[in-house]
Amino acid sequence: MGTFRFFRWDALVLVLALVVAYLYEGWTAVTLAIILIVVEVVFSFDNAAVNAKYLARLNPFWQRMFLTVGILIAVFGMRLVFPFVIVSVSGHISPGEAFTLALEKGDPTEPGTYGYILNEAHPTIAAFGGIFLLMLFLDFVFDAEREVTWLSWVERPLQKVSRLGSLPVIVAGIVLLVSAQVLAEPQDRGRVLFAGLAGLVVYLAVNGLATVMEAKEEQRAAEADEAARSAAGSGTGVVQLAGRAAFSMFVFLEVLDATFSFDGVIGAFAITPDPLIIALGLGVGALFVRSMTIYLVRRGTLSEYRYLEHGAHWAIGTLAVLLLLTLRLDIPDVVIGVAGLAFIVTAWLGSARANHRDARAADRAGA
Repeated sequence: MGTFRFFRWDALVLVLALVVAYLYEGWTAVTLAIILIVVEVVFSFDNAAVNAKYLARLNPFWQRMFLTVGILIAVFGMRLVFPFVIVSVSGHISPGEAFTLALEKGDPTEPGTYGYILNEAHPTIAAFGGIFLLMLFLDFVFDAEREVTWLSWVERPLQKVSRLGSLPVIVAGIVLLVSAQVLAEPQDRGRVLFAGLAGLVVYLAVNGLATVMEAKEEQRAAEADEAARSAAGSGTGVVQLAGRAAFSMFVFLEVLDATFSFDGVIGAFAITPDPLIIALGLGVGALFVRSMTIYLVRRGTLSEYRYLEHGAHWAIGTLAVLLLLTLRLDIPDVVIGVAGLAFIVTAWLGSARANHRDARAADRAGA
């Protein structure tokens, strides 16, 4: 019952969404919605694990904002409005025409349909999302101050060379140039370069702002005895952010979540071109992912399973690479999802083994 309380509202919304799907187009719509919900939850577990890392820094008010205002942005913004914006911009049509095309439920393989125009925008979305997520991964593996390593034979050498300077930006820039030149079609190279550069700039801007605000908040908290006692009393040793620092981190989380959503929104059209069913399925899935993030924070799962954060970031790096490879190759969504999930499960099992090993060592020491 303790675990269910984190997902009780999700379960209610799930039932309502399936009822709406049934009234809309019967059991076929219900089946499609369930498939999309499962796909969104399974493919976004790495999103939840990484979000939990940042969400743990926010105070309870901003954690609630993440579940309320944030979910409105995630569901209505990314799962419903975003596809219309992409179709409108890519197809050079008005939002009203994009909405009309969506209601026609045309075949995604037929030129001029809603799904076809959205798929044509894939190179731009893959370049933006791929480079943004790649930067998140590179910032993690090149972090010289990180004490715990999982794939030590790779992570420790990368930590050592990180002292050379802004390696994440350099590596991401090289990957973008190679992707545009080698993977993108000749007619797409310009927009791939532009979109990838935009992803790099957005990451640096949003993450940089969040970092600066976080540092200021931590400094103020360290100087205030009451805030210091509050942080110590939480048992985490981490100052929970509030005010402008929390807002900056909230914005970063929303951008991060939106970036994770790109491939899911596009991939949903391989299942159905109906925007209502897509919004229902991905929206409910996004709600479960948000609650999963809160669950990981409140239960301290990331600290209990020491390598879970590592697995999530390696899953992100894999997703970034696969997104960029889709500029040339047709990679099934299931391959992308399973590849990321494999890192998560492996990291979780490795954490469990390490915890068991530590427990046995403690027992031997106490004997």
